[in-house]
Amino acid sequence: MLPSSALPRAVISRSALTAAAAVAAAAGGRIADLRHDAWGHGILAVAQAARAAGIDRVLVDSPSEAEALSLEGIDAVVGVTPDVDSMLLYGLPDADGVLASQPVMRLSGRVMSTKQLNPGDAVSYGYTHRASEHTVVALVTGGYAQGIVRALGNNAHVEVEGVERPIIGRVAMDVCVVDLQGHEAPVGADVTYFGGRGPAAPALARWSVVTGLTVAELVAIAGAHAQREWEA
Repeated sequence: MLPSSALPRAVISRSALTAAAAVAAAAGGRIADLRHDAWGHGILAVAQAARAAGIDRVLVDSPSEAEALSLEGIDAVVGVTPDVDSMLLYGLPDADGVLASQPVMRLSGRVMSTKQLNPGDAVSYGYTHRASEHTVVALVTGGYAQGIVRALGNNAHVEVEGVERPIIGRVAMDVCVVDLQGHEAPVGADVTYFGGRGPAAPALARWSVVTGLTVAELVAIAGAHAQREWEA
């Protein structure tokens, strides 16, 4: 098992969750979908936010989860159809990358090391990417074992210090390589895969196109395998 420092972080915004739940409730929704650990966001915290916003019930995976939430004073059910807009509740993009609310989860890694590449130098397994010019690349925490799907290599971007940079080469089990495109980034620098307020906010829409998975599947898998943290 990887140490927590080597895992990407699923940072959940309390303010974004509270605001999105309020908007979802105001839109008339009364049953929120909290299956799969609230789509990877954490079932108890999302259930509490939903209840505080006036959403009557939450949909969960099993009777045991419903019973556990009932002890917290939350009405949870199984086998019904939710009517709360989950894309709104969790701040997820539609197929065009449009966000109805601020993303609740931000998935981030960190720069482990950097390296200069010369033209023709290859990276990662299988050498699916070769540098076309002198550049600097970063080894970043987060790989396919944590939901950074292999297909994203050479097909998606991350956000480094406010700028989108491409993932290059094949995504490994626990790390991937990012082309800093001639710039530098300090070891430990934050790298945002999706979410937040910057250019990576709607990135899951691109991920869905590249991988063939739904946005719901992608965020739930990433949230389940990252180190979950909370911010204001």
